[in-house]
Amino acid sequence: GFLIPYLIMLIAEGMPLLYLELAVGQRMRQGSIGAWKIISPYLCGVGVASVVVSFFLSMYYNVINAWAFWYLFHSFQDPLPWATCPLNSNRTGYEEECEKTSSTQYFWYRQTLNISPSLEASGSVQWEQALCLTLAWLVVYLCILRGTASTGKLEQLSNPKTWISAATQIFFSLGLGFGSLIAFASYNEPSNNCQRHAIIVSLINSTTSIFASIVTFSIYGFKATFNYESCINKVILLLLNAFDLEEGSLTADNLNEMKDYLMATYPQEYAQLAPQIKNCSLEAELDTAVQGTGLAFIVYSEAIKNMEVPQLYSVLYFFMLLMLGIGSMLGNTAAILTPLTDSKVITSRFPKEVISGVVCFMNCIIGLIFTMEAGNYWFDIFNDYAATLSLLLIVLVETIAVCYIYGIRRFEKDLYTMIGRKPNLYWKIMWAFVSPLLIISLFIFYLTDYILTGTLQYQAWDATQGQLVTKDYPGYALAVIGLLVAASTMCIPLGALMTFIRKRLKRE
Repeated sequence: GFLIPYLIMLIAEGMPLLYLELAVGQRMRQGSIGAWKIISPYLCGVGVASVVVSFFLSMYYNVINAWAFWYLFHSFQDPLPWATCPLNSNRTGYEEECEKTSSTQYFWYRQTLNISPSLEASGSVQWEQALCLTLAWLVVYLCILRGTASTGKLEQLSNPKTWISAATQIFFSLGLGFGSLIAFASYNEPSNNCQRHAIIVSLINSTTSIFASIVTFSIYGFKATFNYESCINKVILLLLNAFDLEEGSLTADNLNEMKDYLMATYPQEYAQLAPQIKNCSLEAELDTAVQGTGLAFIVYSEAIKNMEVPQLYSVLYFFMLLMLGIGSMLGNTAAILTPLTDSKVITSRFPKEVISGVVCFMNCIIGLIFTMEAGNYWFDIFNDYAATLSLLLIVLVETIAVCYIYGIRRFEKDLYTMIGRKPNLYWKIMWAFVSPLLIISLFIFYLTDYILTGTLQYQAWDATQGQLVTKDYPGYALAVIGLLVAASTMCIPLGALMTFIRKRLKRE
């Protein structure tokens, strides 16, 4: 159900907007702020909004690299620390929290995050995670110093959330709206064939994503089946011991019939035992699929621990994850640094190394919030609300600006000057009509869903149950969500208003 919206978004949004941003950066030879100011002084806020979104993303995204470092360092142990549950303090059994969940979830929620039961219980900074975060930012800073030459780069179709998720996936995976594409494209040769690059990058990116999804759903299926069979075996063992049944008399096939028989024959004994009898369901296991960061650190580590030579695959996987994360961070920081280094006022006073160092240091200090016991809840807030709505608005204004303010015919001539050919009908229709209308529809869907949802909620870890439970966001968290959305989206109208006032004052 997700694949169809994803492919439609790739054709109608991904490729056209990637081509547009690469062409704008290559033509204007500026970062996001400077490029949109050249198109129109009233659009200076678009570039500022992109920088703000990239700054928000940098604040929390490098925490993923910190977690990747943490798992990578633990990958050299035999056995892997998430392969089995640890013993309790008396060494008479396993940790109670781990027994109620799984070894991989326990390692993630308790030993990695040491997560608090709610957002209100903020807790203290976890020094191990803080050190890993510092290391992650140090690596990013060292890569920045080397320069741009070394950087590399299930729902129903009727549900609007599916389309919003598909668009968000396209925007994030291709980097649309963040300003990083414009920043990198500004370093291209003026004659670089950005159209060909837009098509190749989009197709490779989506092919990789679809291939990864096949692997992911295979692991989901394996994990759900394994948990279901484990649940069945535990129930069978419990009933065999409680009612002194013969070995082999209870199987997965006749379990439900035997439960009905035991309940009818021994009603009191069965009633006492009932709270311990779990309702095993394969569908329920599939429905409780891990999302977000848990996908990389819970589901994949679950698969890795069952492989031959798991340490080798663990090192390879988390090293790969780290390389992808560092590459994404370099694009992010470039989106922040390029507009700053384009400013003669800043570069005349400070060298680029100092500017880069200050940006990395600020992000690292702010990022310590995400290493607290409640840090993962703040991570989810930033991940869910810091960019999604803002990116829709930024990309919408970009397409309208190029097609109707700068002029699509003028843009055609620019492309002909750069790559020797004008864009065909597909690109022009997408830029001028399909992409803007689709973004407006998604924007309306997003706002409607937000209004209909009512009180925003989050998933909190309940150690007593060994599972996630739904809780309402407190008032101050809702205020932060509002500020995150407003801080970037308001840059666009405020930038236009300030330009208008400045021009009026000059005339007077």
